[in-house]
Amino acid sequence: MNQFGKLYGVGVGPGDPELLTLKAVRIINEADVVFTAASAKRDYSLALEIARPHLSENVLIKFLSFTMTQDKEATETAWEKNAEEIASVLRDGKNAAFLTLGDPMTYSTFGYILKNIRKVMPDAQVETVPGITSFHAAAARLNRTLVEAEESLLITSGAYGGEQLLNVGQNVENIVMLKAYKNIKQNNEALKKAGFFKNSVAISRCGREGEEIIENLDELETRTPDYWTLVLAGR
Repeated sequence: MNQFGKLYGVGVGPGDPELLTLKAVRIINEADVVFTAASAKRDYSLALEIARPHLSENVLIKFLSFTMTQDKEATETAWEKNAEEIASVLRDGKNAAFLTLGDPMTYSTFGYILKNIRKVMPDAQVETVPGITSFHAAAARLNRTLVEAEESLLITSGAYGGEQLLNVGQNVENIVMLKAYKNIKQNNEALKKAGFFKNSVAISRCGREGEEIIENLDELETRTPDYWTLVLAGR
């Protein structure tokens, strides 16, 4: 009989601790070990800080370090090493929870963990606990309907300058652009070419301290880029 533990990928939502699901709270308190991603320079995790109000005092927390580098081989080595650390807990018969911002299946660190767990421990049991995404929180904060009737929604990344928007944007009525802190000028140009710019709004740090709503996206080009920025737009 398989006596291995189970891995839970837990979405902790976009930032407000009250937006964790009841299931997420139960899972992270029942887990033997709670894992969370942190930079190689310091043991800090926003996902952990969001979840902390719901954590019991005796929970064991482990930080998984990720080096920010363009070296693909070094990055893949780090992912596999971290997956192996999680797998060692599962092989000991313990349950582990991996905390991730927003939803585990949407532009999430957990996706990389999942791929590498399957490499190092193909028979691992994995359960994903969905979380509220940043763009759902932003739409709620702005009282802005994402889609209705027969409309469609494109969820894309601005990390590479809006090329994906130009490629497929003509077929949708509404878009969400995540990672809108990079290539801001190119992203704005793409929004204008695709006909979305006039009906667009950006929000930074939604639901958290320092939240900002930017109704004129041209202003983003004069600001210090903020990682936690996204754009909602429609025709």
